[in-house]
Amino acid sequence: MKYQIDVLNQMSQRDFVEALGAIFEDSPWVAEKAYNKRPFADLGSLHQTMVGVVRDASLDEQLVLIRSHPDLGSKLKMSESSVQEQAGAGLDRLSSEEYERFQSLNQAYQEKFAFPFIIAVKNHTKESILDAFSMRLQNSREAEIESALQEIYQIAWFRYFN
Repeated sequence: MKYQIDVLNQMSQRDFVEALGAIFEDSPWVAEKAYNKRPFADLGSLHQTMVGVVRDASLDEQLVLIRSHPDLGSKLKMSESSVQEQAGAGLDRLSSEEYERFQSLNQAYQEKFAFPFIIAVKNHTKESILDAFSMRLQNSREAEIESALQEIYQIAWFRYFN
């Protein structure tokens, strides 16, 4: 459920975290820390505050957030938001060849960076995701951590603020 900013500003911390805790995949700590920065002028400033919480987090906290995201094209259990987002890009309807390609890229990426490939799949196709996978495998680990975080910020925007 999407709330108006004035309602969010008046919520108890428990209600605020319950309402916004899933925006950043399995990371209610982002909403918990953002709560203390109320009141927010609008949803955009709330999003920027939550992004700031993640930016200010330690590298270990950021990596836990990154690692909370599922592999793309995976058939493993994932959040309802991830299921819907991946389905929107057709990742729930991969041919066996496409599935194998995603699994191979997921494995190569995981071996190189020690976290899953993250992309805001909304407005992407299977093909554009595969292209991004191949390009980003060329990045350094530091560059890829930053790319993953930027994608997470975009995912959060699509999940609640868009």
